[in-house]
Parts: sequence; structure tokens; C-alpha cells
Amino acid sequence: MVEADPRFQDAIRLFNIQEWYAAHDVLEEIWHETADPERRCLQGLLQVAVAQLHLQRDNQRGATILFGEALGRLQRPGTPDLGLDLQALCRCVQERLVQLQQNGDPESCTVPVLNPSP
Repeated sequence: MVEADPRFQDAIRLFNIQEWYAAHDVLEEIWHETADPERRCLQGLLQVAVAQLHLQRDNQRGATILFGEALGRLQRPGTPDLGLDLQALCRCVQERLVQLQQNGDPESCTVPVLNPSP
């Protein structure tokens, strides 16, 4: 069970302090050991972290692509939430994606965080 893995809790902590690269590394390690449908959720979380890393490196095109792919995975019916509030995360990612698509500033939006599911 992914939620019980101490590495997953560490990945959430790293994600929430905006250590995108480190969060990505830990999530990817777990992702390699996990099967669908949990794997799909992990991949979506990974893609959000990497999109944020792209933004830090001024790669708006890469961020746009990864935010879109992450939304597709996280919003797909049957994707488990792994104990996280994926709806809130997806709203945040959607806002950032819209800003990027409209040549706006995604940093004017809330930064993605992983909160426990309500």
C-alpha cells in the first residue's frame, strides 16, 4: 500500500516544501515498484513536480505539457487518491495550466501542495 510507505510520506513533505527535484526522485522510486491504478496517480504527481521544476528553469512549454498530462492522469476515473486531496491539487494545476496557455504568469496562482483527502 503506497500510503503506508514511509518514502511516500517523505515525497509529500518534499513536494510541499517545493523541493521538486527531490520529490520527483522519491516518487519515481515508488512508481517503479507500483502497479496501476496507484501507479497512474504517482505518475500524475511526478508530472506536477517536474512541471514545477520546468517553471523554475523557465521552460514554460515543458511545464504546459506536463501539467496537461498530469491532469489527464489524476482526473481519470478510477484513479485512487492515495489519501490525498486530488481535487484541490487538480484545481491548482488547472489554474497554472490556463495561465501558461494564455501567456500569463503561473506564479500568480497558488503553488501545488499535497494535502490529505477531506
